Amino acid sequence: MSDRRLGRRAVLGAGLAASVAALGGCGDDPARPGGADPSGSASGAAADAVPADLAAADGVAGLSAPGSASAAPAGQVLSAPYSGKLVDVLKRYLVPTPDNPKHPGYAGAVVLVNIGGKVTTHAAVGDALRYGAGPVELPAKSRVAMRPDSVFDVASVTKVYTTILALQQVDRGKLDLAAPVAQYLPAFDGPGKSAVTVQMLLTHTSGLPVGPSIPETSKKPDVAARWEYIVSTPLADGVAPGTLFRYTSLGLLLTQQILEKLTGKPLDQQVKNEITGPLGLRDTGFKPKNWLSAADQANRLAATDARTSRGLLRGTVHDDICNVLGGVAGSAGIFTTAADLSVLGLMFLGGGQVNGKRILSEATVRNMLTNKNSGLPATDVDRPNRTSTHGIGLELDQSWFMGRLAGSGGYGHTGFTGCEIVVEPRRKLVLVLLTNRAHPNWSWANPDPTRVAVANILADAI
Repeated sequence: MSDRRLGRRAVLGAGLAASVAALGGCGDDPARPGGADPSGSASGAAADAVPADLAAADGVAGLSAPGSASAAPAGQVLSAPYSGKLVDVLKRYLVPTPDNPKHPGYAGAVVLVNIGGKVTTHAAVGDALRYGAGPVELPAKSRVAMRPDSVFDVASVTKVYTTILALQQVDRGKLDLAAPVAQYLPAFDGPGKSAVTVQMLLTHTSGLPVGPSIPETSKKPDVAARWEYIVSTPLADGVAPGTLFRYTSLGLLLTQQILEKLTGKPLDQQVKNEITGPLGLRDTGFKPKNWLSAADQANRLAATDARTSRGLLRGTVHDDICNVLGGVAGSAGIFTTAADLSVLGLMFLGGGQVNGKRILSEATVRNMLTNKNSGLPATDVDRPNRTSTHGIGLELDQSWFMGRLAGSGGYGHTGFTGCEIVVEPRRKLVLVLLTNRAHPNWSWANPDPTRVAVANILADAI
């Protein structure tokens, strides 16, 4: 589901873990999404993946060697003057605040900051698991502490991965962003839908509603029928394609269908073959219970909801539509770590490549980061100050989550579960903030104040 608060939800129906050596080609383990089996921890965050233009002369620019003065215990990195401030602000939201007096902002959080190819901060606070089904607060001995290498359900940040896959097909001449969606999905028909282009799906200007109905999708007898229902979704009443920005999960669900038809491969396999495998991201993929060891499932998975009909969700996707589609969707379902996710930001800063691994052309990245919605109105009942400014698959200069990092070409994406990535190119900054604010109940707190507070610390310090 998209990153949204109560109003939108109601509308819908209710250190990187891979080292440079891994990038060079370790043995492939098909049980893991990105190849070689990790050690079980990204403590120390290993070596940073960085764009070629950020590589140090004597090797990859990254963390100091393990055990150096800049490496804090338990794999945390607190080497910048602002590191302590970031940890303090994250701790502030572990308890109720004046603007959210009834509940904590989240049970736990991880922040990673990479400046110019070097990790300056990688810290964890709070708990990955604090509540059991019910929700019931667990005794201290039964809780699981958050770790720098904790694995999160990043919800709508999944859309960035799907967009990358689509743009790879553009680079290969197999997908035309200006073509009608119906050219690739003939079943996408109905009033006004012939005018919807592939690019509109990725810029949220298609005229589609915010998402498919969860109850109606769920009642279909099988996954195939659910996809038929999703593809048949009509445009919103009174909205012509290309005239309005309205954030919608449907665009990326339809993009998934296009990609699977073009490649003949399911989306999760494409993510592994085209993104996580080439970049050595061993802690990223759909359905983590299939590739995390039992020990890592117990110690590293960040929990989400604990009061749904599905019980406690930990390692099972939070998004309802993704769940009824089998755990793989173009709009949600990716699980990852702060370190792995930061590599995508470094790849964008590198013009489509990182550590010598190119996955997008420079021209495609430039196009991706260009505002495609200039002059269009925007509608968002939860965030009335949201603008239509949007590239292909990425939000541009949005102060509601970037704070004062917005305004100078910043870009990124958020996820409903409390996750985000922000890239600010002028500072060569990649910020990853992962929280489990949906644990045990997504309605307890708005994730945006934490996002803005973290971004403002960095904007003022760097």
